[in-house]
Amino acid sequence: MSEHLKIKLSIADRVYPLTIKPQQEEGLRKAAKEIEVMIKKFEQSYAVRDKQDVLAMCALQFASKAIQQDLDGSGESSEAVEQLKNLELLVKSQLS
Repeated sequence: MSEHLKIKLSIADRVYPLTIKPQQEEGLRKAAKEIEVMIKKFEQSYAVRDKQDVLAMCALQFASKAIQQDLDGSGESSEAVEQLKNLELLVKSQLS
């Protein structure tokens, strides 16, 4: 059984206790810090007072970024697969 850590993350003036695997700690702390930075940016730019609205805007930004990276990445990988198939055909034709 793997060991777990108990940590507390502060997001939008609330503390969230979590039980995580040690290898998750750095990523979670960086994510929490990035959320805090984004919250401050939205609060300064848009005069939003409700934390729920700011958190919804953060969630939308993170989700759209992840989805766009997925869409961009899938196009690149399918292009790479196509190029590999073309190379394979070229090699086969040269060996025949």
